[in-house]
Amino acid sequence: MSKHKEVAAWKSSAIDFTAGSLGGVALVYVGQPMDTVKVKMQTYPHLYSSMVDCCKKVWTHEGVVRGFYAGTIPAILANVAENSVLFACYGLCQKLVSFTTNTKNVEDMGILENASAGCLASFFSSFTLCPTELLKIQLQASHEETLKLGNPSKINLGIYGLTKQIIRNDGVLGLFKGFGPTVAREMPGYFVFFGGYEATRTFLAPANKPKEECGALATMAAGGVGGILLWTVIFPFDVVKSRIQASSQQNSVNMLTQMSDIVKKEGFMTLYSGLQPTLIRTIPASAVLFLVYEYSKKIMNHFLL
Repeated sequence: MSKHKEVAAWKSSAIDFTAGSLGGVALVYVGQPMDTVKVKMQTYPHLYSSMVDCCKKVWTHEGVVRGFYAGTIPAILANVAENSVLFACYGLCQKLVSFTTNTKNVEDMGILENASAGCLASFFSSFTLCPTELLKIQLQASHEETLKLGNPSKINLGIYGLTKQIIRNDGVLGLFKGFGPTVAREMPGYFVFFGGYEATRTFLAPANKPKEECGALATMAAGGVGGILLWTVIFPFDVVKSRIQASSQQNSVNMLTQMSDIVKKEGFMTLYSGLQPTLIRTIPASAVLFLVYEYSKKIMNHFLL
């Protein structure tokens, strides 16, 4: 590879990384309230009869900042970490898949190839996502954990204090509690996420023009479709992950055992507790994610490449 191509490849990865980071920040501010409702309904479904009931109780007992936007900073860290690595690896994995399938240009890859690249990229992003999402979930579910165990609210510890507490009690590996369910969630989830996104962009592309020339509304619609497919497919794994990560008592829980226990004790539909606020959240959040990602990437490509 020539020096010019090496520089271009490095710049392209840096652009994907930066665009993914910007998209992750936008996603959090749009979707955080419904994400908090989702986590609360997943971890303590017996406390809430519905999404509306959960929203009312959060508003009454915790307010906007400490309630709906609890865990926003670790959520930003989680989403910036995940999406920056995810989209950077997605670009690299697209190149790898195009090479292995003898596709000359990444732009010419089919839906299955793009879905496979997204699936592979999500494995690497799981390493950055798991610790930051652990902190986010424990802060989001701190009110319910206090009611259950009588522990002081973790939200008062802040990110730094909570991180110290986890490391002190469980070591550095304690930050990776729920890593198995995270990978089990991410890889199939991002297969359908990127597959659905690319398929929708292809369908909505202007006549006789490539999908890259989709307008803002088409890009947002494609992101919404990808988000719906992702959460519909992976939601039971997300419920298990949230339960494992939210509890301060479950330090080592087998994912399949936890899922089996939930079904036996609480019923199969408990694995879909919190799906409604998740789908409500994911449409605008995923739409904004891809809108910011695609357009910031175009701007940076114009000035840097």
